[in-house]
Amino acid sequence: MVNHYRKIMVAVDGSKEAELAFRKALGIASRNGAGLLLVHVIDTRTFAIVEAYDQSVADRADQYAYELLEQYKTQASAYGLKDVNCIVEFGSPKLRIPKDIAKDHNIDLIVCGATGLNAVERFLIGSVSEHITRHAPCDVLIVRSEKEFS
Repeated sequence: MVNHYRKIMVAVDGSKEAELAFRKALGIASRNGAGLLLVHVIDTRTFAIVEAYDQSVADRADQYAYELLEQYKTQASAYGLKDVNCIVEFGSPKLRIPKDIAKDHNIDLIVCGATGLNAVERFLIGSVSEHITRHAPCDVLIVRSEKEFS
């Protein structure tokens, strides 16, 4: 018996790698008749870097996230997907995606890009995609290339 994915989450952040992951997720969702959950987690750790943090920083990040997700949702609808939802969350992407969002939404496949932190950060804290792979309650697809699924 072949298992089919029913709920697919794709984590997007505006990067080229996230765009590639989104395109692959479209094909997988279409072939499986699955719902697609578009997720952007605003990393609150970056706010600590901004010395004069105020609410406007969070507001701008939130506005960017909603605009980004709406663009992806429009593309998914044009691709023919009917069940497309969006979520914007605040926190650590490497924690929120596998431990909270995937579980709360009964996701059975997470698709994300192999986005890179610099080598020092990767050594010290690990990449987001690596952390998702280790802690996800479901299958994870890390997209590394521009090859399209056929």
